[in-house]
Amino acid sequence: MKYHKPVLLRESVDGLAIREDGTYVDVTFGGGGHSREILGRLGPKGRLIAFDQDEEALANKPEDERFLLIGENFRYIRQFLKFYGILKVDGILADFGVSSHQFDRAERGFSTRFDAGLDMRMSRRAEITARDVVNTYSFEKLRSVLQRYGELRSAGKIAGELVRARDKASIQTTYGLNEAVSAFLPRGKENKVLARIYQAIRMEVNQELAALEAFLQQTAALLPTGGRLSLISYHSLEDRLVKRFIRTGKFEGEVDKDFYGNPLAPFRKVGKLIVPGDDELEENPRARSAKLRIAERTDVETTDTRSVN
Repeated sequence: MKYHKPVLLRESVDGLAIREDGTYVDVTFGGGGHSREILGRLGPKGRLIAFDQDEEALANKPEDERFLLIGENFRYIRQFLKFYGILKVDGILADFGVSSHQFDRAERGFSTRFDAGLDMRMSRRAEITARDVVNTYSFEKLRSVLQRYGELRSAGKIAGELVRARDKASIQTTYGLNEAVSAFLPRGKENKVLARIYQAIRMEVNQELAALEAFLQQTAALLPTGGRLSLISYHSLEDRLVKRFIRTGKFEGEVDKDFYGNPLAPFRKVGKLIVPGDDELEENPRARSAKLRIAERTDVETTDTRSVN
């Protein structure tokens, strides 16, 4: 898998408790590792639908009549499944990480290692780029992005330095960005701080948390009682949303309860948090921050008000 080595492959697909004749969705196709594992467990009547907004991922499509690949963001999952006549599925898998392919392609602008144009779009059709964020956002908006998505204590100072640097000359490249924030990179921890800055800008460019929330809010309507979610997160912002959603069915506040005090959560967690073992980490160090949470649909009725037209 040169494009992307699938993380927690066996564990995440096991979490779906696959039925041979079931219908499943892999909303983050990437290199197709998880999808191929699912297809390998499906029988001739099984079906797999996959999503990926990155046009370059579409070249990894397996030739299999049971498989459908949709080149769109997973935030539109219900809309596109309905278009293909699919109202219910038996399980949904998601790996929310950036693929190795995206990090390793210099021109995509995701990596601190290469000198490239500031892009960071997961879909080349998206209008906003990292260059736009760095050069056009106000100080307050930049500070907010760095603080919220990068969880950087020095977000205000870094934002101020970016504004001062761009006032002299627009910041067009990754190395230009690295140079602009160099004063705020502690010796020995340069890459760690840079990674958080890049993460914050990338998440803003791709509206990753908004897409994650929109996706999760649609899953209860798509899954029957007993249907499974298998979700891999890579940083605390994602994992907190996933964990809270599984526990309460929402992103803020406590779980709703019925007249008798019984919880009205649409999902229940299955098993404990799963993280990569030593063997996987040795083979794939990029898996080190991965966290897998598995959930099963309860019989609680919910109403998803999002349009699927």
